[in-house]
Amino acid sequence: MKATVLVRPKPGILDPQGKAVEDSLRHLGFSVGGARVGRLLDLEVEASDPEQARADVERMCAELLANPLIESYEIELAEEQ
Repeated sequence: MKATVLVRPKPGILDPQGKAVEDSLRHLGFSVGGARVGRLLDLEVEASDPEQARADVERMCAELLANPLIESYEIELAEEQ
């Protein structure tokens, strides 16, 4: 099963990378109201069913992939074809 995890800073948390991107875009003449930089992870999860796959990925996020104090994450699962 394929899992996609999007990890990004929580609202209110400073995002120096996002600020640098925002400033650079404005310097190039683009009108942006803000920018946040996150991470996208594509995983192949060995699980027998979607519920088990989601539980495994949730545990991965809690233990390694995201810092729950300052980051939020979204998980999307897709059956392999």
